[in-house]
Amino acid sequence: MIITDTTQILTHLDKIHALISGSYWAKQIPKSLLEKSIRNSLSFMSVDDEGQFQGFCRVITDYATFAYLADVIVTEQERGKGVAKTIMQSVMTHPELQGLRRFMLATADAHPLYSIFGFKAIEDPSILMQINQPNLYAN
Repeated sequence: MIITDTTQILTHLDKIHALISGSYWAKQIPKSLLEKSIRNSLSFMSVDDEGQFQGFCRVITDYATFAYLADVIVTEQERGKGVAKTIMQSVMTHPELQGLRRFMLATADAHPLYSIFGFKAIEDPSILMQINQPNLYAN
């Protein structure tokens, strides 16, 4: 089951934090900062029939023209079982995310998953710029 209610999602903050703080993209992110990011995003969480946490992602968006997919992650024991696909299907069909001009993401290793949903490499990466601080949270 997919949950988008922030209050319900935050009841699993410890589990979400344990996963994301060990990821390559947000290593050692403080729990308070992760909570703030969830509160300020459209988040999606997958739970099983017993309400056990399976996976999570969030979308940063203006709900009109632009969105950025972030923090897609699935627990180790649920990987390879279609949880990420289920989460992504919910993201892509969410009523508030329809008709966007641009929907972006960054990934080092999940290109096959995202390509199923229409994401593709930037044709002209010279149009994009960034400030990237990959070790910002590391002590």
